[in-house]
Amino acid sequence: MTDKNPDPTHIRLAKRVAEQLSCSRSTAEQFIEGGFVSVDGQIEEAPGARVRPDQAVTVAPDASLLALTPVTLLLHKPAGFEAGLGLPGAATGQAAHASRSQGAPQALTLLNAASHLPEDASGIRVLQRHFKQLECFTPLPTEASGLVVYTQDKRIARKLAEDIEVLEQECIVEVKGDIAPNGLQRLCHGLTFNGRPLPPIKVSWQNETKLRFALKGIRPGQIPAMCEAVGLTVVGIKRIRIGRVPLAKVPEGQWRYLQPWEKF
Repeated sequence: MTDKNPDPTHIRLAKRVAEQLSCSRSTAEQFIEGGFVSVDGQIEEAPGARVRPDQAVTVAPDASLLALTPVTLLLHKPAGFEAGLGLPGAATGQAAHASRSQGAPQALTLLNAASHLPEDASGIRVLQRHFKQLECFTPLPTEASGLVVYTQDKRIARKLAEDIEVLEQECIVEVKGDIAPNGLQRLCHGLTFNGRPLPPIKVSWQNETKLRFALKGIRPGQIPAMCEAVGLTVVGIKRIRIGRVPLAKVPEGQWRYLQPWEKF
């Protein structure tokens, strides 16, 4: 909260850094938001923070604007959270048709420093700026779990917005009931949805109660309807891959950074 009557001897951190480095105020703000500035030994990411003249303000020697690149976060969404609804990009692709549960919390609230995967191999430092201006073009029904992508990167946002219909998605579907004769073959090819024949889909048994679906252009309600057509009831759906990017070993409720070499 900003003090309405600030002490005149206290100045904004961005101004202090700009004076120390003889740089513009905007450049100073970027260094601060990049986590390169410490006040009395503690990293401070708020350019508007006010500092006293006697406080030590230090800029890391490796400070670089090149490090302030946009990030992409891969979240393992638990069931019961909304994802990709009511956010920028929510009217794109499947999100326009996605169902909404009243009162369900947004999965976006799970994106914070505390829920970052400790074993993340990206080497990226977690900064508060990484949780701002995120877009989601990979919606997932509230009742489903699994991989959801949030990004600040306009190139990735454009890729997902344009190609989500043709990117193969892989889901693990838990079912109950007895499958009809030739049911697996019918799931792979031969069913209709919303009055239209479905294209060939890769479906296989993972174990006695779980099916693995690999399909493109998936529509909300499609997998439950397919399973019902062959005598099965869906208990749960978990998305484990979008294109070439897997959920991997991210625990439910945690997230990791997309690494530079990973491509959808």
